[in-house]
Amino acid sequence: MSRVYNFSAGPAVLPEEVLREAAEEMLDYKGSGMSVMEMSHRSKTYDGIIKEAEADLRELMNIPDNYKVLFLQGGASQQFAMIPMNLMKNKKAAYIVTGQWAKKAFQEAGNYGEAVKVASSEDETFSYIPDCSDLDIPEDADYVYICENNTIYGTKYKTLPNTKGHTLVADVSSCFLSEPVDVSKYGVIYGGVQKNIGPAGVVIVIIREDLITEDTLPGTPTMLKYKTHADADSLYNTPPAYGIYICGKVFKWLKKMGGLGAMKQHNEEKAKILYDFLDQSKMFKGTVRKEDRSLMNVPFITGDKELDAKFVKEAEAAGFVNLKGHRTVGGMRASIYNAMPKEGVEKLVAFMKKFEEEN
Repeated sequence: MSRVYNFSAGPAVLPEEVLREAAEEMLDYKGSGMSVMEMSHRSKTYDGIIKEAEADLRELMNIPDNYKVLFLQGGASQQFAMIPMNLMKNKKAAYIVTGQWAKKAFQEAGNYGEAVKVASSEDETFSYIPDCSDLDIPEDADYVYICENNTIYGTKYKTLPNTKGHTLVADVSSCFLSEPVDVSKYGVIYGGVQKNIGPAGVVIVIIREDLITEDTLPGTPTMLKYKTHADADSLYNTPPAYGIYICGKVFKWLKKMGGLGAMKQHNEEKAKILYDFLDQSKMFKGTVRKEDRSLMNVPFITGDKELDAKFVKEAEAAGFVNLKGHRTVGGMRASIYNAMPKEGVEKLVAFMKKFEEEN
């Protein structure tokens, strides 16, 4: 059985060598006589795994000392509630809505206080990032919220919004570790790992320490307080232990690959191959404004639903899987995360050329 080229948006492709290493350690992790899946999260061995994972992530992202790294559960979607519960002191926050997940976060925040939509790109099916250089942000807003890379629509902020001194909170689920990032520009930077880092079931939250307080909204469950997890080094309860172990392996792989600067270069090269083809193709069209294109998620269409369906079907038969676009936009989408090899994109483009000639 040969492996397919998996263009899924998440859960997504993982580095093959990470999977092989995990397979080798499946029954016996480093002489412990058991799998990491079976290991107590309170054991010395596991403590080493989670601490090393955090240290490697800190190194990769150059995380300042006054930020906590939390390995949590509930996916990015649970953060949509956890953020206002912990940060909405004035019961007001500004949201920039550039896609479905930002919109869901905005709607969720409305349960806890006043969520103010300060910009949106919904008028053109989220196909661009609005100008965020001079937004009307309420003085008393507790934070400004963005989703930095929009998985479904294939857009990415190239410059962060001018928050006018307010704390920036960013969901980076689908661009996590794809390029270098200045963590100090954010109050909270978080993401589900199932797109670019590991198996589903882990969300990593990187949060500035001054934002971690006892002062949460009344009724906030113990499990949904950042302080609970920060004080316990992500071991308040049983964490998603195996998922964190795989994330740790991916961090090691990224370091071996040369870190986030090298990843950015690798990702730009891959994306260019696909975008260059889309820009000259007579059949396929990209759907995103050029300057806002994501390096991770590339949506495209033929303009004909039947042709789109035919393409997805034939691509799958040829070993290019999960290319169907999100149900809300249709068409196709190629997610080309860190672990997607360049040859996967080159072969996809060759297949697209052939399809175009034949149809």
